Amino acid sequence: MYRKDLIGILKDRPTALHELAMNLGLDEKDIEDDLHHLFRSLRSEPLNPVIIPASCKKCGFGFRDGKLHKPGKCPRCKGTWIKEPLISIEERR
Repeated sequence: MYRKDLIGILKDRPTALHELAMNLGLDEKDIEDDLHHLFRSLRSEPLNPVIIPASCKKCGFGFRDGKLHKPGKCPRCKGTWIKEPLISIEERR
């Protein structure tokens, strides 16, 4: 899998890291490394990476931007019902 192939996959719809790794049959850590490298290389392209941050399904706490993997638990309510962050790529405006 080439990193540029990820652009086509992520332009279609926002996808969680876990789902992306399952569909490609690769390890999450490998995909995460590839995504970080891809995001750096997109600076010279007319594309922007978009990360919809994780959030707690129980209390609605929104985690900070930039993280690609799902946190273990919510710092506010200590719940473990966490919605994974979603990753996509869109055209730069």
